[in-house]
Amino acid sequence: MIRRSWSLLAGIMLVGPLGKPLPAPRDGEVRAVSLVPSTGRAELVVQVQGGVEVSDRTLTDPNRIVLDLTGATLSPDVMRSGYDGVKRAGVLNVRVSQYTPTVVRIVLDVERLVPYRVERGPDAVRVSFGSEQGFLAWNGPSAVAAEPIPVELPVRAAPAPAPLKVQVRTGQRISVSFNNASIEDVISLFQRVSGKSIILGKDIKRTVTAEINDQPWPEAFNAILAAQGLSAEEMQGGIIRVDAPQNLAEIDSLEPRETRIVRVNYARVGELVGSLKGVISKRGAATADTATNSIIVTDTKTNIDNVVDFVTQLDLRPKLVSIQAKIIFVDRTDLEQLGFKYDIGSRTQFYNSVVGRPDPATGGTKPYPGAINIVDLGGNQLAAVGNATSVITSPAIDLMFSTAIGGFSFTSFLQALETAELSDVQAEPTITTQDNKQATIRVGEDIPVRVIDVASTQASAGTVARANVQFRETGIKLLVTPHVTNDGQISLDLATERSSLQTLTAADLGFIIAKQETKNQLLVADGETAVIGGLTVTTVEKLRSGIPLLSALPLIGKLFSFSSTRENRKDLIILVTPRVLGDAGSSAVPPQF
Repeated sequence: MIRRSWSLLAGIMLVGPLGKPLPAPRDGEVRAVSLVPSTGRAELVVQVQGGVEVSDRTLTDPNRIVLDLTGATLSPDVMRSGYDGVKRAGVLNVRVSQYTPTVVRIVLDVERLVPYRVERGPDAVRVSFGSEQGFLAWNGPSAVAAEPIPVELPVRAAPAPAPLKVQVRTGQRISVSFNNASIEDVISLFQRVSGKSIILGKDIKRTVTAEINDQPWPEAFNAILAAQGLSAEEMQGGIIRVDAPQNLAEIDSLEPRETRIVRVNYARVGELVGSLKGVISKRGAATADTATNSIIVTDTKTNIDNVVDFVTQLDLRPKLVSIQAKIIFVDRTDLEQLGFKYDIGSRTQFYNSVVGRPDPATGGTKPYPGAINIVDLGGNQLAAVGNATSVITSPAIDLMFSTAIGGFSFTSFLQALETAELSDVQAEPTITTQDNKQATIRVGEDIPVRVIDVASTQASAGTVARANVQFRETGIKLLVTPHVTNDGQISLDLATERSSLQTLTAADLGFIIAKQETKNQLLVADGETAVIGGLTVTTVEKLRSGIPLLSALPLIGKLFSFSSTRENRKDLIILVTPRVLGDAGSSAVPPQF
């Protein structure tokens, strides 16, 4: 009775919504494409009739999974289908095209490449990959009936109502009603709908009463099993085991383990081992061998292939980024000095600090020493100097004026200086580093700094203080960590620093290190120049000294004073230009769609 009912189901599925027979599928014709959730994973299901050859590969930038069906043709309804743009299980887009007259190409645009498995069934090709979160299935237009087809399965016991009422929809969505149906009948129904082999555990007896309206069959299947306290596990090859969770765990614990050595070409095994925690089973283990840059993987036979494939997907050739920096440092100093000095005295009384007078004791051939001032105690005399200690080093002009005022000689001195110093330093270092690896560019010196150990002199009197020499890094330093995004742009983590050593005083024997530093993040296009910033330091020093009262007079006050103005300006500009030199993945030219 049950067998005849399934025959009736198969017959009804070939009839359209109004009872009109659908056209018979052609050999190699792709009838439907859908993206549906399964148990702990997502599946791309391609319904195809007849024998076709399947090949797959992955591409990067952007990340894609390419599936070629050789010997296949597209149904007109599928050819007009288009993805709805919703992100499901990391899939951004699904594209289907008749690549050649005998090849149908299906491309999955994904956020990142993950391990996947391709299975060829009698009436469908399935691409399954990991997905921890559920999602609403996508079902593109197909060449089968879009309206639900009611099918009623008779009851084993004639007096009871029908235990199963199911409506099969396009893309393996079902509306099902169970009324005290046995678990064997429920498993048989989902086996026919999904096209998979489902094995029920020994001595599992359940009756199911539930109603599900227009849901993907994997979600409906998992919900019914969870309500009955059962679990499903898909084995390698696509067979699904249904049993109590503890029984499945016992079966897994009896499965033999296998050990493999996975050679890693580009990635560092110490960093890669931590990424395997999500794919390795509870009975598995992964050990990094840094001597050979390999990973020793131990896991069950059904899962070890997934782990090895996962390592292969992560072991990509890193991209190389060339970073060209231009460092411009300009140091400009402007100095203006102007000063007047005055000296007045007589032959018998004067200050000898500005104008040197001859010493009679030497016959007038030599002047008095500079520290000797002559005072006449015999009468009223006058002597004075103004701004005697104000001296301009290497003046540009020296002007002296002398005149006699009665019995006194009056001498005035004018000194003036104006200088401009300019230092322009430009450095253009270039460095190449891997993607996500830090690179350092430094232009500067290691300056030895003498450090006095004061404690050594306090320990015993009369001992010479010990001195240690320490080296301090000064100059311009640039730290860059590049990251190449999926769309070809370059993200830069930048840290810049400029430092210089300055002496406090000779007596203190101390030093200070002046620093200007920045830390920022930039996103630039390949080959675009980024300006990190300008560090500008301006120092202005003004000094003025003069004769009290007279130096404060308007207009003529400068005739009785000494003034000095020093302005120092330091500009630092850093430009960075990153360029991508190498690209990971296959060297083959990706196909155009």
